[in-house]
Amino acid sequence: MTKTALDPAAPLVFDTAELRGAGTMMHIAREIPAPEAYGLEDVFAVPKGAVLDLDIHLTGVSEGVLASGQVEAVAEGECARCLAPVQDALSVQVQELYAYEGSVTEATTEADEIMRLEGDLLDLEPAVRDALVLAMPVTPLCRPDCPGLCAECGVPWDELPDDHVHETVDPRWAGLEKLRLADNDGEPK
Repeated sequence: MTKTALDPAAPLVFDTAELRGAGTMMHIAREIPAPEAYGLEDVFAVPKGAVLDLDIHLTGVSEGVLASGQVEAVAEGECARCLAPVQDALSVQVQELYAYEGSVTEATTEADEIMRLEGDLLDLEPAVRDALVLAMPVTPLCRPDCPGLCAECGVPWDELPDDHVHETVDPRWAGLEKLRLADNDGEPK
């Protein structure tokens, strides 16, 4: 598998050269634009370019760099019941160990079990993306008691009168329905 080199100018890539000693620490507190949409676009996602508020501590440990902290973002989409626009403020904890090249951790774990540093560069983007997507609701709702849409006409129940109904007659009984409603002149009421 060929690895692509990290772009040191990418907003979620950090140089950890000064964290080579165990116990050394770097604090990152900044707002950056989301490099891509996180989630299901057109359903529920943190849109590309939306603000990601980072409050992350990078700590040098014997096997690599431990990234831990909080990320906040706003996800947007539509209510699963009534299709109204929905926004949800997400606040997630991120904690990930990035192993040094050639460390014992790198030698004893599979490539997909732990994140790895590329030289001194740490890519926080996969950890941020995963944490945000896992925090998103499976079924986003505008409110917990959203009644949804009328199955017959497709109008949101909130916009319909309380006595809204659609009369449905079984087609097998349609002929009898005309007889039931007929008045003395034979005309339906």
